[in-house]
Amino acid sequence: MIIGAQLFTLRDFCKTTQDLDETLKKVADMGIKTVQLSGVCAYDPAWMAERLKEYGLTADITHFDINRIAGDPEGTLKFHQTMNCPYIGIGCMPADYMRPFTVEKLNAFFDRVRPAAKYFAENGSKFMYHTHHFEFAMVDGKNVLTRMLEEFPANEYGITFDVWWAQYTGENPVKWLYALEGRTDCVHFKDMSHNANGDIIMVPNGDGIMDYDAIIKACVDTGVKFGYIEQDNCNGEDPFACMKRSYDFFRSRGLS
Repeated sequence: MIIGAQLFTLRDFCKTTQDLDETLKKVADMGIKTVQLSGVCAYDPAWMAERLKEYGLTADITHFDINRIAGDPEGTLKFHQTMNCPYIGIGCMPADYMRPFTVEKLNAFFDRVRPAAKYFAENGSKFMYHTHHFEFAMVDGKNVLTRMLEEFPANEYGITFDVWWAQYTGENPVKWLYALEGRTDCVHFKDMSHNANGDIIMVPNGDGIMDYDAIIKACVDTGVKFGYIEQDNCNGEDPFACMKRSYDFFRSRGLS
């Protein structure tokens, strides 16, 4: 498993192509070799490919516009192939499909992404869906995540499993990693703690209460390829410092 940087963590420093370029260099200087392109400014894929090569990075997954994915799967695939990026992801289900969840709305979402997911799989790429807490909501006797797994074969619909959100929901992330074997080529890592008011917060990996020894083992056992450090909220700390602290934690566990 390769540890990478989810650039959503550093999104405030990726608002222009100049800033994005500088952020890519800073990430590479930490020793990180792969990034997820998410929460960043618009960019030309050929330009991105050049920047990645310059800094010795790869971009192996994105969070991409679902309208472009569903409306232009061919163009979306070409965009990603220009950067040698195999995983085409979305950050979550659009709000219109889940407020509130119904079987009909879920089926509409599945029908919307199904042709693109199939097309990507037929052409050597893979659609990836990133989980939060709401995929564990029950809809007519089954949670949303289970319904997703039943609707799509593993080669067409991957799960970018976020271990923090599973823990936040009261689920066991280790149990789910084993249950999702074959779908979780990419996962998201952050740790959980509490602030002075007792609120649940996100902290760098290794600084919180989550059982990362068991999580790492489950990822290795199930063939996870990429583990991306993603800290949505750094609670006033420097996001680059948080990213580096998380990366150093994984290096201390023999990963890089």
